[in-house]
Amino acid sequence: MMSADENITLVTGANRGMGFEIAKELGQKGQHVIIGARNLGKGQDAIEQLTHLGIKADVVQLDVTNPSSVKQAAQTIETNYGYLSILINNAGAVFDFRQAASTINLDDVRQDFEINYFGLIDVTEKMVPLLKKSSRAKIINISSMMGSKTAALDPSSTVYRAVAVGYQSAKAAANMYTVQLAKEFINAGVPITVNAIDPGMVATEFGGVSPEVSKAHGGLPVSEGVARTVELATDSDSTITATFSNIDGNVGW
Repeated sequence: MMSADENITLVTGANRGMGFEIAKELGQKGQHVIIGARNLGKGQDAIEQLTHLGIKADVVQLDVTNPSSVKQAAQTIETNYGYLSILINNAGAVFDFRQAASTINLDDVRQDFEINYFGLIDVTEKMVPLLKKSSRAKIINISSMMGSKTAALDPSSTVYRAVAVGYQSAKAAANMYTVQLAKEFINAGVPITVNAIDPGMVATEFGGVSPEVSKAHGGLPVSEGVARTVELATDSDSTITATFSNIDGNVGW
């Protein structure tokens, strides 16, 4: 069991890319990070890198699309730590990139929703009892401006020409879940904030391309992509809730 004043932070999909960077930066700021990794071996490799930097870090096997894995992860965290301070739902993937809305493959859409929406909800529901054991807690959902209908209709937006209907729909759905969960906690007086973050297009392996290819197409350095998440996760006031934002400010829902 941990001291109740220590920030225990779970980051899903954190063995590489943006999730790993979030865990690293929060660890460097003194938080005890738990890497949620679908592949335990890859998660353990990530932990070695973090501990080498002097970061308090552990790994838990967590496949957000597998309910038994999610349940077991929650039980492990409860046994080992007793509570959770911050949940960062970072795990995500796109399966329907550039498919036309009129001919989209429904199996791909279902996969988009399994990881980006249903998985996010399952993880959140299983972790809420642990978050309620903190005096103040946070849920941060890594969303995307691609899920913003406002941006999708704005010709000046960076995502105006983006086409990934299933992924975009799943992120829009996750945004609504963020709003409704935040409102529930506000109305019930539960001290858990809930926010969505748009990291922008980040130079990682997301979407099946190399970081180099992503960078060549305007992908941001990973440190810039995680900046708003790190800012919110380390905000000591912990009063901001029901927002959708990025490093430039609020994003239209």
